[in-house]
Amino acid sequence: MQATSLDGSTIHYDITGSGDTALVFVHGWMGNGTWWDAQRGFSGTHQIVQMDLAGHGRSTKTRAAWTAAAYAADIVAVTRELAAKHIVLVGHSMSGAYVVLAAPEVSKLSMVVLVDTLKNLDAPRSDAEIDGMLALYRSDYANTLATILPRLLFAPGTPALVRVRLMREFGTVTGDTAAKLVEPLYRIDLRDAARLVRVPVRGIDTDLHPSDVVANRRYFADYALTTIAGYGHYPMLEAPEAFNAALATLL
Repeated sequence: MQATSLDGSTIHYDITGSGDTALVFVHGWMGNGTWWDAQRGFSGTHQIVQMDLAGHGRSTKTRAAWTAAAYAADIVAVTRELAAKHIVLVGHSMSGAYVVLAAPEVSKLSMVVLVDTLKNLDAPRSDAEIDGMLALYRSDYANTLATILPRLLFAPGTPALVRVRLMREFGTVTGDTAAKLVEPLYRIDLRDAARLVRVPVRGIDTDLHPSDVVANRRYFADYALTTIAGYGHYPMLEAPEAFNAALATLL
């Protein structure tokens, strides 16, 4: 199915299942809706919506301005096509930021689930860190993929097949494209936006990098965290049974 984002971008999404509540799954950087295939088990009781953000998957690959607001508008556009009585936004990695930005514009929203993302809203990246990482993507993307990103994204418990799949998918774009797609995330400070989210916000993190529940509770009105130990940045792919159990508990 297709929705039209605020800037005219075509946003593709799939719906399976039925129920009063739609789970809108939004992938992370350089991902696509298929990252959530293992969550289709919820389709017996929920509508499962797997969307591709602009620049990813089957959605529009070009837009005039790559901004956090534009990504959030992609999410809002899809939710406006849904007939569900309740909506849960599930955002992984960079899309955690965008579901937070989208939340005030989503009618019938009942919960936001953040998947291994926004672990400490009081620890934004410095300009030097941002510029350095983007420069690495643009100047030597192949080496960044081979030597740097695996250390940041994977754990000893990450299955080999998941590593291979993700490295293959990441390698389908140029370093310039990779940088362009992620830069809006790096540049945004979400603390003010977090204060505008009035529904419960729940995190499902791994222990690859530390989380700070106390810091996040300064901004989210209702925040709690579940941690899945032993895996990397992609719990829905690496440990789908544990991830689904955690999500089922939240729902």
